Amino acid sequence: MTDTTAATWLTQEAYDRLSAELEELKGPRREEITQRISAARDEGDLKENGGYHAAREEQGKNEARIRELEAKLRNVQIGTPPDDGVVEPGMVVTALVAGDEERFLLGSREMAGTTDIQVFSPTSPLGASINGRSVGETVSYEAPNGREITVKIVDAKPFQG
Repeated sequence: MTDTTAATWLTQEAYDRLSAELEELKGPRREEITQRISAARDEGDLKENGGYHAAREEQGKNEARIRELEAKLRNVQIGTPPDDGVVEPGMVVTALVAGDEERFLLGSREMAGTTDIQVFSPTSPLGASINGRSVGETVSYEAPNGREITVKIVDAKPFQG
């Protein structure tokens, strides 16, 4: 069983998109960068070869993104959480945050590109304070500016995409 507090929650669509990106980065993109490095290396003096240094930097960014995606996809939870009023990743939450009603998705930042609704990570101060709590509960958390923010959970429904 997957530990939902440590898992990255994703819709099937987001999982497929990230998997496709990973395959592109590990295959064609990695090969293209390797060829550019090789071609620049063949030009000679590497100290003043801007193309070589740019390709090496791009290679580093590509490899870092590969590691990031592999880590996310290694511990992933796909699908819809139960509609039981408990706040967890994959839930659209309506809450009174410092007195203002807000509606947001509790989930991975990778979800932000697939929906119009604002996304909060379960590890953010707000997300961590409400994760595992139930509709009707009031909690508080410390904002980055040091202020104590009160949150009353009004509703929590599974994200429908």
